Amino acid sequence: MGALWIDDRLVDPESATIGVRDHGLTVGDGCFETMKVMRGQPFALTRHLGRLRRSLVALGFALDRTDDDLREACAAVVAADPEAGIVRLTVTAGDGPFGSGRGAGPPRLIVASAPHRGWGDTADVVTVPWTRNERGALAGVKSTSYAENVIALARASEQAASEALFANSVGALCEGTGTNVVVELDGRLVTPPLSSGCLAGVTRELVLEIAGSAGAVIDEVDVAYDVLTSTTEAFLTSSTRDVMPIARIDERTLDAAPGPLTTPVAAAYAKLVADDLDP
Repeated sequence: MGALWIDDRLVDPESATIGVRDHGLTVGDGCFETMKVMRGQPFALTRHLGRLRRSLVALGFALDRTDDDLREACAAVVAADPEAGIVRLTVTAGDGPFGSGRGAGPPRLIVASAPHRGWGDTADVVTVPWTRNERGALAGVKSTSYAENVIALARASEQAASEALFANSVGALCEGTGTNVVVELDGRLVTPPLSSGCLAGVTRELVLEIAGSAGAVIDEVDVAYDVLTSTTEAFLTSSTRDVMPIARIDERTLDAAPGPLTTPVAAAYAKLVADDLDP
């Protein structure tokens, strides 16, 4: 079942409870970070904590714990679960009314571990008719309001795929339910800019930084969603998938997964992970 920390201590996962008035439960008012566990510690923890702080600012509530406190909680959870493959750090707005208005209570901290997700070497993806709102209040926030993603991922599962890719409201490629996406366009790699409404993925950020060391260039440009009907290669990035080549988009199988543009990027990222657990 993994290990669990709530607020300020480890608790028994089988008997732990959270009140029914927690605003994260009632209206999805919270944010989170998921990190893979490598050699006994969460990977890229500093960057994940930085993004968590940005999400908290966007949501408009303050967490009365330092980054050192959060590191301690993550370390305690990982130490208590030797089989941990991922650790998830969640902050909710705490107890509140049954409605959109927040209560006066402090935010709630939850840190939990789980096994590796067991992804394959490649991903099959589908397109979906729903869009991201690049101008919405939650654009770029790692929010616990995930029902949109649940619905889209269910559509992907119905088609034997492991991810769904969204356009944004102006018809540009945006992101997956829990991933960023990089595609080939006119012989080069491109990825949607943050202005598209996509999440500022930690793996995305690292891949952009190390691409040059692989002799690759990844441009951040707006690209039409229908690029997915013609791109010759593409890959997903996420904290649990790393760099994952896409093998199929809807009913179209790509010629190579990984393709020649993706291969050096994936190799450079694998080296980064092997060399540095908190890049």
